[in-house]
Amino acid sequence: MLNFDYHTHTTYSHGTGSILDNALAAKKAGLKGIAISDHGFSHLMFSIKRRNLNKMLEECREAERITGITVKLGIESNIIGEEGVCDVKPKDYDKIEIFLAGMHRAIWYPTKQDFERVLIENIVTDVTKIMPSKQLIEYNTKIYCNAIKNNPIDILTHPLYGVFADPVTVAQCCADYGTYFEINTKKLHLTAEEWQKVIDTKVNFVVDSDAHSPDRVGDLKLFLSQDEVVHFPRERIFNFDDRQPTLRYTELKKHM
Repeated sequence: MLNFDYHTHTTYSHGTGSILDNALAAKKAGLKGIAISDHGFSHLMFSIKRRNLNKMLEECREAERITGITVKLGIESNIIGEEGVCDVKPKDYDKIEIFLAGMHRAIWYPTKQDFERVLIENIVTDVTKIMPSKQLIEYNTKIYCNAIKNNPIDILTHPLYGVFADPVTVAQCCADYGTYFEINTKKLHLTAEEWQKVIDTKVNFVVDSDAHSPDRVGDLKLFLSQDEVVHFPRERIFNFDDRQPTLRYTELKKHM
């Protein structure tokens, strides 16, 4: 039922396969296409390099020629501060074809406050299993919503994974701005109760593997196990069956 996997990593960040490897795996899985979405430029350990974008785009076209499926060049951009700044800039727009973004820990933070709250406080809260403070939830929620409002983000990746925020507010912001809320099949990022609250906002979804190896491209195992409890509305998953998402970034580029 999955037709397109929009979130896959390659050796250009910390995946184990090449762009062609992922495309071949997608074809074998019966997909119509994939996006290559390696980590954005501010990741301290696994960042993609701007100098490689042209080469990656060429490899995407070659993978399309060999496999006969669509291979989009994207980036999983890092959201890097309270104002919702992303490390994909307008100067990069002519190179990439889809814009994913998420919050990660091991990135370069613009302010001391972002470092202390996004990195330190989230980690401490996660590791100790203490109740997150109201201030931390509000801060992280503001970061997510500012990023969605201020950038043409097509897909918000693994929302709230390792980050304490209000899932309803984040999902509603996605719905208001036309950003798809990812159901990530690599890691559990919401509880069943939180998923139900997100579904109630009427936000639209995509299901992505977040594959870091070619053998996981198109993998739905975690989604299927969650679906037994959550019952995701199929008509709002826009990379299932014959549905395709209307991407904010694509619409923006039409007018550039």
